[in-house]
Amino acid sequence: MNYAADSHVCLDRIMANTDLSMLTKKDAALFTRRVNAHFGDLFDKYTTIYGHQFDCYFHLQQLINVLRDGVKNRKPALKKLDNLRLKSPNWYKDENQVGMALYVDLAGPTLKDLHTRIPYYKALGITYLHLMPLYDSPKGDSDGGYAVSDYRKVNPSLGTISELESLAIALQKEGINLVLDFVFNHTSDEHHWAKEALAGNKQFQNYYYLFNDRTVPDQFEHTLREIFPQVRRGSFTFNEHMQKWVWTTFNSFQWDLNYSNPEVFNAITGEMLFLANIGCAALRLDALAFIWKEMGTDCENQDKAHLLIQAFNTCLQIVAPAVVFKSEAIVHPDEVVKYIGKNECQLSYNPLLMALLWNSLATRKTRLLTRSMQKSFSISDECTWVNYVRCHDDIGWTFDDNIANELGINPQDHRFFLNQFFTGRFEGSFANGVPFAENPSNGDCRVCGSLASLCGLEGALDTNDQQGIEDAINRMLLMYGITFSIGGIPLLYSSDELAKLNDYDYLNDPSKRHDDRWVNRIAVTQEDTELALSEPSSQLTAEQDASLQVFRGLQNMLAIRRNNPIFGASRTTILDTDNQHCFAYVRENDSGEKLLAICNFSEQTQRTSSDLLGTLGNKNSTDLLTGNSLNNDEPIISLAPFQQLWLKQ
Repeated sequence: MNYAADSHVCLDRIMANTDLSMLTKKDAALFTRRVNAHFGDLFDKYTTIYGHQFDCYFHLQQLINVLRDGVKNRKPALKKLDNLRLKSPNWYKDENQVGMALYVDLAGPTLKDLHTRIPYYKALGITYLHLMPLYDSPKGDSDGGYAVSDYRKVNPSLGTISELESLAIALQKEGINLVLDFVFNHTSDEHHWAKEALAGNKQFQNYYYLFNDRTVPDQFEHTLREIFPQVRRGSFTFNEHMQKWVWTTFNSFQWDLNYSNPEVFNAITGEMLFLANIGCAALRLDALAFIWKEMGTDCENQDKAHLLIQAFNTCLQIVAPAVVFKSEAIVHPDEVVKYIGKNECQLSYNPLLMALLWNSLATRKTRLLTRSMQKSFSISDECTWVNYVRCHDDIGWTFDDNIANELGINPQDHRFFLNQFFTGRFEGSFANGVPFAENPSNGDCRVCGSLASLCGLEGALDTNDQQGIEDAINRMLLMYGITFSIGGIPLLYSSDELAKLNDYDYLNDPSKRHDDRWVNRIAVTQEDTELALSEPSSQLTAEQDASLQVFRGLQNMLAIRRNNPIFGASRTTILDTDNQHCFAYVRENDSGEKLLAICNFSEQTQRTSSDLLGTLGNKNSTDLLTGNSLNNDEPIISLAPFQQLWLKQ
């Protein structure tokens, strides 16, 4: 095939050989129109990656068939949603968008049970529900569900695909978007493709990276980093049955997919469209930084990884344009932003903000947070951050070493301090965290723990320290208050809203005790939700009282956010302050509205110059959180310990 030929000529040939008879006339016209609109982009990406292969044209033809089948299987209600979202493509920037991420078994415990939780989510203000991996996976250790054995089958302990579709419909009726995981870097070794490879099927052995000896793996290992060194050294696992080495970046039971094979791209596109047609509004791209392997590199954030994601995105535009991608790139801040774009990932987790909020809690200083956000917070107006405080994973300190050095901070020493502080090994620490993936070679680790335990509530309750309890509550509200107001979709991690403490029961489960992340994967019971929605009572334990204070504090802030458009599509500017304990930013929208946020990360009252108020103009301002007015002529702004101000003109 002549790859320099006009893509329209190629498309004409492909469409001439594409059977559309199984589509209705309306769907055939829709499919043809969208393919014509997007094929040029798809052709460019696909041939850049696979054009050197003799059978590229054949695989491109097969991909068009996959897309046709995706349109055929998309329900009328979802096609209607496609049209609505195409008319309002930046729906995710609205001030009412608030997410929650959860494991079904820790919140349901089944998909059917989640129907009864919808009133609870609505009462809190949730409009976006991210169900962590719920697909069929190996019994026992499955990396928290991220070892997928069948993308088209729900883990039987949670329910069925039809029950997931029913939940998607129920959520949509209540104005809640469903978000699912797209685990596309690897499958479990129990997936159909892996089983075929184990049986000696050469076609499916080419779906993975398999090697007869250590020659090539050893060449790769020179430049690869270890992800879980406490579990397994290196990135390859020897399979006794096949007598081959398998590329397994994360765990020995998770086989990396070989995206240099176009058949893999086509096959995983079919799985992606199946998930999209369940009725989700967004797909979280798991481990997206690892999907392309290149000898002599660390095999992370490669150029062709971006091309692959862009090609997947184009496939969605043809079949399910209502669905957007959410990037999960826990990598250097300069690499994170490269995945964010209208043609790649419209949403992106903000790991830098998350990590540096915790840094500011530990140090009581905001200079690294301020300088980093001034450099990295601004992204395309067509995209938005997903701002979070905690997630199902560990906390890694992925700040920019260059910025740290500019501020006189030794990056390596500072990461060591943060690990010591949040695991309670640093004298005076308020945190009860657990080290994760501690490297026996250099002592490096990451940190696990619930929001409440890392903020000091666990320790304060143990010692009946009333001031400590109050400080812990205020830390939690401060952390989430910033994610609610700084710009983007705030994402709560289930159990944070109730200030649940670390769950150490995982140590008694042989399939979990090696993975300390389970300490912050905490069940929310029906009793918990009933308590949150109940009338105030004096018959509460100290832990229950703290839980209610956090829930109602978050609920109040979200109500304020929902009722003020300034928290929606607005520009954010990170400001310098004259007090190293304070963090400030201003929001401004196209209607001329402005909001100034000032936050105190210290246990002490802090004062800062009222010059910050100049960003709002000469008018007096009102704190949306308290209703109090501020006179812009006052020379000093005073903030109580852990106080935040949301000042509006």
